[in-house]
Order: sequence, then C-alpha cells, then structure tokens
Amino acid sequence: MSADSLPSGARTHELLSSRRPAKPASALSAVATLAWRAMLKIKHVPFQLFDVTVTPIMFTLLFTYVFGGALAGTPREYIQYLLPGITVQTIIFITVYTGVGLNSDIKKGLYDRFRSLPMWQPAPLFGALAGDVFRYSFATILIIIVGLLLGFRPQGGVLGVLAAVGLVLIFCFAISWLWIIVGMLVRTPESVMTTSFVFLMPLTFMSDIFVNLETMPGWLQEVVGRNPVTLLARASRALMHGEPAAGDVLSVLIASAVIVLVAAPIAMRLYRKER
Repeated sequence: MSADSLPSGARTHELLSSRRPAKPASALSAVATLAWRAMLKIKHVPFQLFDVTVTPIMFTLLFTYVFGGALAGTPREYIQYLLPGITVQTIIFITVYTGVGLNSDIKKGLYDRFRSLPMWQPAPLFGALAGDVFRYSFATILIIIVGLLLGFRPQGGVLGVLAAVGLVLIFCFAISWLWIIVGMLVRTPESVMTTSFVFLMPLTFMSDIFVNLETMPGWLQEVVGRNPVTLLARASRALMHGEPAAGDVLSVLIASAVIVLVAAPIAMRLYRKER
C-alpha cells in the first residue's frame, strides 16, 4: 500500500472513534465463566481431585465395614443409617476448598487482574461458589452409587434422595461463605486447611453421623442434638428413608439462612477491602 492510499490523521481518528466499545459481560455471564474456571481447577489440584473422587469412596467403604458389624450387626444394615450421614460429613469437609482457592487467587495476584476486567466485581466469589456446588454434587453422586452397591436402599425413593441432596447442598453453600471469610483473613492456603480441621472435626464427629443419640450420655445428647450437622444428618436420613422430617428440615434451612445473612455481608466487605 502506497503512502498516498493511507488514511489521513483526521480520517484515522474518525475510523477509530466510529468503533463501538466492547460491551461488558453481564453479571450472569461473568459468574458462569468463573464457575467454569473453578471446575477446571479441580483437575489441576491433586488434593481437590482426591477429595472429590477418592475420599468419598474411601470414607463410605471404611466406616461401613469397620463400624458396621459392631454397631448394627452387619455392614448392610449399618449403611442404611450411615450413608446419609457420611454424605453430610464428606461434603462439609469439601467446602473448605472454597476458602483455599480464594486464598490462592489472592496470593497469586489474580485479584488485580479481576479488578481490571470490565465485569461485575463480585463475580469471582459467586463463580467460585457456583463451581463448588458442582463439586459437591459430583461427590454426592459417587457416595450414593457406592452406597447402592453396598446395599443401601432408600425407602424414600428418588425424590427422597434428591430432597436430601438438595438440603445438603443448601447447607454447604451457606458454610462456604464462612471459608471465604477465613480465606481472606489468613495468609496461606495451608492455614485455611489447618483452621478448617480445628472446627470441622469436632463439628462432624460430635454428631449422630455414626451413632444414634440414644447411645450417648444425657448431657452429651443435649450438646450433640443442637449441633447443626446433627440436624442436617437426621433430616437427610429421614428424607432418604421416607420418614417425617419437617422439623429438622426447617431447622437446617433457618440455620443456613442465618449463616448466609451474617457471613455473606462480612465476606463481601472483606472482598471489597482486599481489592
């Protein structure tokens, strides 16, 4: 192209100014994109992949065959009681990766990149939470499949199982907000993991996941009976086996709502401050 055929300065300015600026992505699109990113991270982080696939299977097999004969006579009988509870325990443990992933992003400086993008700024938080729901669902499916192979027979049918899974996902979504707060307050992903075990171990093991409340001393029954994990495990067990569960379900929903109403504003405030 010759110099004479090139546009003049005024013409160049006119051509450039006539181009419409790119339209920013919608909030829903940004959340969906970052949710997909959160799911893709699973295959690149061995610990997350292990906890989503191997850990659910290992926990189900281990507790069924180690405790089954002693507590219920046979593993097949025990898994009818255990499986709803072990689902609750496994998924609650996985929720910690919300805080781990968030802390890793902060440490790597990804917040500066997200801040420069023309998108809804809370999208990284909601995208991570949406990706975690997929992770929880995948782990739950594995547990139920293993349980069915071991002889688990939910009397509540498919609808009962789906209702129980939905309740577990709602509660774990609420718990994830707490790990977002922790992920922003501590310095390293390892610190998030350490903090999680300090709270999750007593919260899950001081529940009726493994044994019935009636086998515990009276004072311990009072403590364990008010544990939200106990309420969730009991509600899930009742739903899967087609038993009345309205009271426990309502209690779990109220607890989840309270956690979100308290933790979400704190997490959002820390998020804006971090930016």
